[in-house]
Amino acid sequence: MQLGVIGLGRMGQIVVERTLAAGHDVVAFDIDEEAVATAADAGAEPADSIPDLCDRLGSEKRIWLMVPAGDAVDAALEELEPHVDEDDIVVDGGNSHFEDSTRRAEATAAAYLDCGTSGGPAGAELGFSLMVGGPEAAYAELAPVFDAVATGPDGHDRMGPAGSGHYVKMVHNGVEYALMQAYGEGFELLHEGRYDLDLEAVARTWNNGAVIRSWLLELCEEAFREEGTDLGDVADHVAGGSTGTWTVQEALEREVPVPLIHQALAERFASRRDRFSRRLANRLRYGFGRHEVARED
Repeated sequence: MQLGVIGLGRMGQIVVERTLAAGHDVVAFDIDEEAVATAADAGAEPADSIPDLCDRLGSEKRIWLMVPAGDAVDAALEELEPHVDEDDIVVDGGNSHFEDSTRRAEATAAAYLDCGTSGGPAGAELGFSLMVGGPEAAYAELAPVFDAVATGPDGHDRMGPAGSGHYVKMVHNGVEYALMQAYGEGFELLHEGRYDLDLEAVARTWNNGAVIRSWLLELCEEAFREEGTDLGDVADHVAGGSTGTWTVQEALEREVPVPLIHQALAERFASRRDRFSRRLANRLRYGFGRHEVARED
């Protein structure tokens, strides 16, 4: 199969490399010429524009978008529009909002697959987990590529109609937030607790047979090994948050309680600034109880 890949960042390069490794052909484009050269070195056929990529793909185009969610997806689709029709398939492998994916599926002439992609850069070796929404026939047509990019046939599935792939990935990310928060709280208690513990050893022990073993816990072990039990100079700052916000918004709309995900999102936001609310609470304790006011140096 011949696949066109638009967007050659870390994740896009992995799609290219794994597709090539499975014996398929790849035509690759990115606005960054160095990224195109990297894909070409891996064995992809380079394209210098989206129209050029389409010309190189021939009559039945199979195109994988791996560009940032939002305007970049719409811009790529707008540029693709004159070059695709109902015989073609377009995959959006980024973290798009599921409602945007539904809208794009309705507006795009090609069959449109929204593909939630999980696994991060580690997917270069292991393969991704792919959650796909869209037409069943288009999903079946691209199954050989999904087999290559995912961990294998069990690493991908069609979740349902347009939007469902990115919907499932959105909730996946919300669960990820809660899991990270739970591990963080547990290790914080161990760090501040009664015993002088080697947290790398704790994580390693937990990951061998314990109920809470996981890849995230393996990454905790890695963090303590490389940064130290006190995490060295790692800042109290957690970036990201869009997919977690979408998860909480959807839960509110559906009236589904998600307190753990909601709290994990709030903790993430709180890490980015001095909390005015905590400063006020500090001063209020003086007002009602004449407790000493802690002040900044």
